[in-house]
Amino acid sequence: MTLPSRLAGAGCVLALLSACTIGPAYQRPGIATPAAYKAVEGWRPATPSDQLPRGDWWTLLGDPQLDALEGRIKLSNQTVAAAEAAYRQARALVREQRAALFPTVDLSGSATKTGGGTGTGGSTTSNRGQRYSVDIGASWEPDVWGRIRQTISGASASAQASAADLAAAELSAQGELAVNYLGLRQTDAEIALIASTVDGYQRSLTITQNRFAAGIAPHSDVLQAQSLLATTQSTLAGLEQTRATYENAIAVLVGQPAGDFRIAADPAWRAQLPRVPAGVPSELLERRPDIASSERRVAAANADIGVAQAAFFPTLSLTGDAGSSAARLGQLFSASANTWSLGLSAAQTLFDAGARKARVDQTRAAYDAAVADYRQTVLTAFQDVENQLTAVRVLERQYALLQTASSAADQTEQMLLNQYRAGQVAYTDVVSAQASALSARRALLTAGVARQTTAVALIQALGGGWSAAQVR
Repeated sequence: MTLPSRLAGAGCVLALLSACTIGPAYQRPGIATPAAYKAVEGWRPATPSDQLPRGDWWTLLGDPQLDALEGRIKLSNQTVAAAEAAYRQARALVREQRAALFPTVDLSGSATKTGGGTGTGGSTTSNRGQRYSVDIGASWEPDVWGRIRQTISGASASAQASAADLAAAELSAQGELAVNYLGLRQTDAEIALIASTVDGYQRSLTITQNRFAAGIAPHSDVLQAQSLLATTQSTLAGLEQTRATYENAIAVLVGQPAGDFRIAADPAWRAQLPRVPAGVPSELLERRPDIASSERRVAAANADIGVAQAAFFPTLSLTGDAGSSAARLGQLFSASANTWSLGLSAAQTLFDAGARKARVDQTRAAYDAAVADYRQTVLTAFQDVENQLTAVRVLERQYALLQTASSAADQTEQMLLNQYRAGQVAYTDVVSAQASALSARRALLTAGVARQTTAVALIQALGGGWSAAQVR
């Protein structure tokens, strides 16, 4: 058997050996999941319906302007842009690692020309000549122990984690934008409420001034009315600052300078209140991108163990070279000018003072840390959902009670104002009733928007419209 045939046979044997893979087989770490969310009364698993948040979940709020702003997150938000770049980088790393499975081929060529010098006594020595050469070479490191495949597996898992990180960044930015938008619209409603209240307090001031001028009310009533009016006007000015803060935050989220960004006021704005089925708890493991990212990092850490263990085995490589060298260009590719070589090499570390074992121990410890992080992420996710479900239930009851309180406060304010006009009560009673009525109206407005922001938080806690299938 010729040498090339033997080397080819050795290559086949190496290819068969490469089916062996060193390292532990990956299994997703076990997680104890509850059968139900304790915050949901009368529990039953949700069935698929159009109410489930899918994709553009913010459309459940029924606000076209919010829809338009959310659409700019992927295009302009710089945090999302950074996460997207990291994902592309991870994908490129996978391609780089996969390329190591194939031979590396290189081509080289050269042309040299030499000249002679002058000999003893002025004679000329003819030492001139020329040489042409072309060489093509290849090298290949067979993945006998699965090191390269484990590296590819780890890089793929890391890329999948980056894809989940991108989804998490988008979900976070989308949720923050929705909450800021709801806050801005709440401020619009508060500004309209306070402006209306200022008009009412201005009329009350006119009444007290008329009564004082008629000599049937003390000057203190006028001073109290003026104080209440000025305090409420100050509150109105503060709300303008709050609105600007929300508007500037939205500008940053959509990637636009705050000075060039405006959202028109809409005092009559009303957002829908989405009702979001929670689903079964086990679905959370597939619905939250941060959980998927954490689990994929566990898989990458598991692959790193195999890469570290493969260092205990020899490194084998095949090399080959073919070329041609001739004094004349026309003879460059003749049979007599051709040369070739094939080689097989092996390298094995005999002593490293425990460095390889230390690297294996490091990867095992990193794996254990990744598992702990994964389990902690899952526990935190269940906590988030439970907290938001509790908030949804409590805020629903609070809103109904605040509606009753606000209605009663409005009636009390009007009754006492009528009694004051009739001279039946002191103006201090009117001031107290007016302050209570305004406080009740603002509390009702705040509770209404809190229900909407809690619905957004629940959607985020459930993973938004994301699915783990997006990174498979």
